[in-house]
Amino acid sequence: MLSRMTASDSATSDLANAETLLRRYTTIRHRTVSLTESLAIEDFQLQSMPEASPPKWHLAHTTWFFERFVLLPHAPWYKIFHPEFNYLFNSYYNSVGDRHPRSERGLLTRPRVDEVLDYRRHVDVAIQRWILESRDSDGFGDVALLELGLQHEQQHQELLITDLKHGFSRNPLFPRYCEAVAGNPPRGINLEWVAFSGGLVEIGHRGGGFCFDNELPRHRVYLHPYSLASRLVTVSEYMDFINDRGYHRPELWLSDGWTARTAQHWQAPLYWVRQGSEWQIYTLAGLRPLDLAEPVSHVSFYEADAYARWAGARLPTEFEWEHAAELQDPMQGHYADEGRFHPLAAVNPQPAAASSSGLFQLFGDCWEWTASPYLGYPGYRPTEGALGEYNGKFMCNQMVLRGGSCASPRGHLRASYRNFFSPEARWQFSGIRLAQDL
Repeated sequence: MLSRMTASDSATSDLANAETLLRRYTTIRHRTVSLTESLAIEDFQLQSMPEASPPKWHLAHTTWFFERFVLLPHAPWYKIFHPEFNYLFNSYYNSVGDRHPRSERGLLTRPRVDEVLDYRRHVDVAIQRWILESRDSDGFGDVALLELGLQHEQQHQELLITDLKHGFSRNPLFPRYCEAVAGNPPRGINLEWVAFSGGLVEIGHRGGGFCFDNELPRHRVYLHPYSLASRLVTVSEYMDFINDRGYHRPELWLSDGWTARTAQHWQAPLYWVRQGSEWQIYTLAGLRPLDLAEPVSHVSFYEADAYARWAGARLPTEFEWEHAAELQDPMQGHYADEGRFHPLAAVNPQPAAASSSGLFQLFGDCWEWTASPYLGYPGYRPTEGALGEYNGKFMCNQMVLRGGSCASPRGHLRASYRNFFSPEARWQFSGIRLAQDL
């Protein structure tokens, strides 16, 4: 049942061209390495918290994925690069053996960075041979598995950026990863409410292209009439929450959220730095003043929920979000490809590019917290075998986010895409869109 996790039959047919597949594989793999080209050798080892991973580990783990799940089962001629790498670079697949503790990945000074890059080249050459040999035999029966590996690598491209940002932020020198990229002027648009009639709607991947198994099966849910905010909550609006003592009013917070706020001494979003009486923000281009019109980012689910309650609103369910997002062009938004790695203020687009749903910033910029716990859809069954551990076993104590961020690769997202993190997580580019009942 691997196709449930990866691509539909039509997508597999579309990808069954050796040259196209090789170009796609090479482009995505090169993109991962290019994200590390500005790093110093010391940066490759950086792990600032147990939930993050060093850049070197990301480079190796994504390579291990292709070796373990594509080459070893399907290329009998393949020679393992190093016998210990299965232990060092397995993430959470218990079915394929023991693994190095996640919290100690930063202690792996060996293998060296150059050895990891050799490992990538070794696997890339083998994958290219496997693709060409498959073309000359019985077709690409396992192309869906290869596509899963590429989608997995794109997820790690985003994690590499967000993990590195957290690590750099712990350095009092506030080092720069990239140069600042000019964006929109610091102006925004007024928040408006966009109404949706609700009713019985279909949720989940429609078919025709890649999807993860947690986006299936497509099913019906009933939505009461609701409205969504036309854009994300801004820094200025969130500053009003802070100034109204939002972090010191327990009546606004869920019980676990108040416990987390107290234990971790939250006073503002992650990466906000107080300089005298003013707030600044750490970005991957360095420390700079807050832009009041840009979306607030790096907030936890608990902070998002508390803000929504303070604002007299709520967070949308993931089903409301997806229902609205199916009317939106997923190419609109700011993605990692632009190289700024920071969300931008919402601005009115040209009429020809206006959103048909009346919503802005649905894709890119910031992941949007929803009020929905991460659970399987009715009829969901994880894929059998080790790859069944990809999504299903995390359906506990996680909340769903939608829409992608400025660290997401363009073309990787869709309306049915479900991200998930624990409710106290803040190091992803996570923001807030408000909802209301009608």
